[in-house]
Amino acid sequence: MAGIYIHIPFCKQACHYCNFHFSTSLRYKNDFITALLQEIELQKDYLKGETIESIYFGGGTPSLLAGREISIILDAINKYHKVERHSEITLEANPDDLNKDKLKVLKGSGINRLSIGVQSFNELDLKYMNRSHNAEQALRSLKNSLEVGFENISVDLIFGTPTLSDHSFEENLQTLFGLKIPHISCYNLTVEPKTPLEKQILQKQTLAVDETQSARQFELLMQLMQSKGYDHYEISNFCLPERYAKHNTNYWKGKKYLGVGPSAHSFNGDSRQWNVSNNAKYIRSITSGSMSFELEKLSKKDKFNERLMTGLRTKWGFDIRKCTHSEKKHLSNEVSNYIKSNHIELKDETLYLSSKGKQIADIIISDLFIS
Repeated sequence: MAGIYIHIPFCKQACHYCNFHFSTSLRYKNDFITALLQEIELQKDYLKGETIESIYFGGGTPSLLAGREISIILDAINKYHKVERHSEITLEANPDDLNKDKLKVLKGSGINRLSIGVQSFNELDLKYMNRSHNAEQALRSLKNSLEVGFENISVDLIFGTPTLSDHSFEENLQTLFGLKIPHISCYNLTVEPKTPLEKQILQKQTLAVDETQSARQFELLMQLMQSKGYDHYEISNFCLPERYAKHNTNYWKGKKYLGVGPSAHSFNGDSRQWNVSNNAKYIRSITSGSMSFELEKLSKKDKFNERLMTGLRTKWGFDIRKCTHSEKKHLSNEVSNYIKSNHIELKDETLYLSSKGKQIADIIISDLFIS
């Protein structure tokens, strides 16, 4: 089983914290879709006939696509791949795009799961992040989605925003609990290099992120999710029983996937490759019958580090039994202090991050890498 990721590189406006590839101009939209369909054909053999169990429209803002455009992309995928009958087909969406008419179109196009970028129901937070929607639109988009019949919904929230009090963060979560949203992704606000947010903070035009606040709100997040019966199955992801995100779970479990569109990444088990992060260059290369991408062959060390990183981030942990003798020796030297300090738990030859360990997951994983 494998997955396909489609990168839609267009947005209405730039969120201040975002470092993904996108354009706020729709100038190349039609040419992009033509090129995307060609890339799907050019890459038809990348997954070597594996059945597709998940398709994910990411971005950017895929909800800017018309229903007809989504349908022709899915038709192309079905033409060149065997797609499982009950495959998960996710579309990332902004709340301001999700009126009832648009939702009915999305449902008719083949989308069966929505990932809605709410981020917050607090106006101050949304303005700080420069989101294109307001709090009322955020709540209305969820109610509209449920009323139209979308049952498989994921909502993104961001914590650690300087404008977000602990009380407001809890209110954000309680709103989602009240709507019985089955999947919630919560991300700590990160100041990425070369983003408008970094520039504004450096120039003291806006408030900086407080790491103490972020850690406190992450602890609050874990407590509230557990109290409401959500499974904390990956550092930033929570779901009601058995409502995992199939596509992203496959990433963490090391399954193969094909990425199409500018900046999209692909993985076949032995190498990774990623397309050029420029819309015009992407379109030119594809329409000329070739592809512009970079390729990285994965060494044994790379594969170990990736298994470690993805495994420790999840509730399934990192299975030491799958390691070579030298990898086990490396781990035994590096992991003992984290076990003693209760950051890592060892059960049945599998390593798991404790709640304490999840607070510093990136530091622990980096320390355990084979360098």
